[in-house]
Amino acid sequence: MLMRRILCGIIVLTFICVIGVTQSYAQKEVTYLSLADYTAAIAGLNVPADMGCEDYIKDLNSRGGVDGVKIKFIGVDTRYDVARGVSAYKRYRTEPKLLVANAIGTPIGKAVAPLATKDKIVQLVPGDGEFQANLGRIFAWGPTYQDAFAATVDWLLADWKKKGKTGMPKLGYISWDSAYGQEPLRGGKEYAEKMGVTLAPPEFFPAGSLDHTVYLSRLAKAEVNYIFVGGVDPTPTNVIRDAHKLGLTKTIQFFCDYWGPTSLGVRLHPEALEGTVIVSYYIRGDDARKHPLANLWTKYGRGKLEDMNEVYTIGMSWAMTFEAGLKIALKQVGYKKLDGEAIYQAYQKLTGVERAGLQGPCAYSPTSRRGSWEVRFYQVRGGKINSISGWIKAPDAVSLHKF
Repeated sequence: MLMRRILCGIIVLTFICVIGVTQSYAQKEVTYLSLADYTAAIAGLNVPADMGCEDYIKDLNSRGGVDGVKIKFIGVDTRYDVARGVSAYKRYRTEPKLLVANAIGTPIGKAVAPLATKDKIVQLVPGDGEFQANLGRIFAWGPTYQDAFAATVDWLLADWKKKGKTGMPKLGYISWDSAYGQEPLRGGKEYAEKMGVTLAPPEFFPAGSLDHTVYLSRLAKAEVNYIFVGGVDPTPTNVIRDAHKLGLTKTIQFFCDYWGPTSLGVRLHPEALEGTVIVSYYIRGDDARKHPLANLWTKYGRGKLEDMNEVYTIGMSWAMTFEAGLKIALKQVGYKKLDGEAIYQAYQKLTGVERAGLQGPCAYSPTSRRGSWEVRFYQVRGGKINSISGWIKAPDAVSLHKF
């Protein structure tokens, strides 16, 4: 009888110890939430981007995490739908130590912002200048969309002069009829006017449009010299494909923003895209595939390196930024007091943090919500995306617009 009691006591103590160890281990974890699109309009880029984020986090966790704290990555397919995005956030907002919610898409970012602010966590958005104009807990991935547009205006002016042209060029703009499609012009339009560049009436089309000839024909009639194309690949590829069919690429220089064309589009329509210039805040083409961290793509079974979409590097940059912020927050308050406020304060201290050259130095500060200031230009040549500039600090176009 005594032996049975002793044995039962040992079992109970062992059980208690196991529970204690398990709880202690579980407590050393924080949550990163991606309000993603894996099956709809921007899935072609968001899927590899979240792969990069998840793989870097896996690798970081395998090395012990950040000072012993591991990161739980949660990716939710919102299908680029605002209602689904808000619903997904509400579902996961109570996850233990949720510190960052990444809203993959401008419309979702704007809709979730009041909730994330109320919950006092950090929210990430693609490039909305509104959150730089009105400082809060919402941080952009890189330079804002209007800053990149302004940098493109500077580039085309230099190109115009280089070609020996007189007078001033005329610029066309075509993009989705959405919050994202409108954003580059909220400050970008003012910058173009400031620099003396005439902007033709912009053309907006519904996301998912298969033919863009009507919109392009109107820009051609406006006698533009350059056209800036928005949308997430394959949209920019398809717009320029249609322009090529109309013969416009022979006389008009086409530009794209951060989201196109990537290797996805270039492989499909190399001839049509030949000469297209891309403004980017992250490394592209072979610059991305030859980067040392690109080996995570093969390490975690994503396929051959030559098949890696370069936006994979964006995801790694998100994770590296979170890693740096988490390290600061843990040092400041420790794990037990770690919360959204701590990570918010930490993100404002990331000024100058490098992310292995995947993008420019971090520009977050008490007065900045830009993930970085720098952009660089790439051009499609011979079916590849080639670098044609180094890192260039983008102008501040946000301050020119009244939000």
